[in-house]
Amino acid sequence: MSSPARHLPPPASPEVLTRDILAALARDYAGAFAARLWTGDVWQSGSAPATFTLVLKHPGALRAMLWPKDKLAVGESYVFDDYDIEGDILAFAGWLGHVFDQVSKRRGYDNLKIVWDLGGLPDQKNPRDPARAARPTGGDHQPDRERESIHYSYDLPGDFYRLFLDANMQYSCGYFAAPEQDLDAAQRGKLDHVCKKLRLKPGERLLDVGCGWGGLIVHAAKHYGVEATGITLAAEQATWAERAIQAAGLAGRVRVVLNDYRDFRDPHGFDKAVSVGMGEHVRPENLIGYMAAVHDRLKPGGAFLYHVITLKANSQYPIWTEFSGKYVFPNGRLHTLVDGLRSGGAAGFEVRDVENLREHYSLTLRHWVHRLDARRDEAVRMTDELTYRIYRLYMAGATLGFDTGVYELNQTLFSKPAAGRAGLPLTRADWYA
Repeated sequence: MSSPARHLPPPASPEVLTRDILAALARDYAGAFAARLWTGDVWQSGSAPATFTLVLKHPGALRAMLWPKDKLAVGESYVFDDYDIEGDILAFAGWLGHVFDQVSKRRGYDNLKIVWDLGGLPDQKNPRDPARAARPTGGDHQPDRERESIHYSYDLPGDFYRLFLDANMQYSCGYFAAPEQDLDAAQRGKLDHVCKKLRLKPGERLLDVGCGWGGLIVHAAKHYGVEATGITLAAEQATWAERAIQAAGLAGRVRVVLNDYRDFRDPHGFDKAVSVGMGEHVRPENLIGYMAAVHDRLKPGGAFLYHVITLKANSQYPIWTEFSGKYVFPNGRLHTLVDGLRSGGAAGFEVRDVENLREHYSLTLRHWVHRLDARRDEAVRMTDELTYRIYRLYMAGATLGFDTGVYELNQTLFSKPAAGRAGLPLTRADWYA
């Protein structure tokens, strides 16, 4: 006699599974958010006002975001419109951080249930456009590859960056006297902080390695009386820098050279050197060569300020780093503070001061994200929807990285002693006079 047939319950609908998954992922989350499903129905995580709304464009949207666990999935699903984020994207980034943290800690049934439910959603994704993937990822830091990478990262129209940067076009953190200080003032404070740390004096020769749009070399020449040279591989940035130099009336004292730092030579040498946001593009295995090149271009007794985003020691890269590495900063890779100190020492430098400005970068990124969101329509007109989404998401993820301490911003002051003399004051008092 055969056994009676077992009747399994019908699988839950994608809408029911999505609601169950959202409820599980909202557990123990201190904030409040909403989700608008492809049906038009709205799910709410609690009674408090939602800080953001997750707009799920189709039944497989949550699966496309989160399963199987993929370092690019969350970012690519947003960029290619499987979902959208209305409201505060920084709050969304905070929720994502909570999700990844909680899922990694869960064991047994709870975690298995989330994975099972995600796998039960339709395997559906919007088409991915491979043309938007950065080609120069990986590689060995050779000049041709480096030029390609820098072009990809920085040769968008300068007017696009002007939408969210300050008046001096500083694509690095400001130096805030107080959390409520405005971005322009904080970036002027950063320029002065750099110049004071280098103890720039009238008539000295300053080299800026990776000079961006020229804001620092113009500021240093105008306010500290130096002769400044900036080098860059980004043609669009060099054009902007030349215009800034002409507008400031500094054509005889400031110049920009479109060149690789390894190929750049100057017969007179430099009294001081600075690198702001360049080290992130130098892979750790090439850092000693980079430091040696700067050391070689400095006169004995010179000083070098190295301003760079670093990875916290003994930390893994956050899950969102893969996305920015593919779509924003190809061929770049963060190193640790210790890597920088060791490489500088191996190149012949002496370490004189180290400062961590991590919180200043969090404040800066918040300004950038809010400014970009406020001018979204202009950003899309100048580039496209894809580029706007890439920059919006990468900056939100970076904010979370600095907030949690996985990323740091270190300023290291190196000296090139002359016969054992660093030529620096005994204290830092002059920096804050």
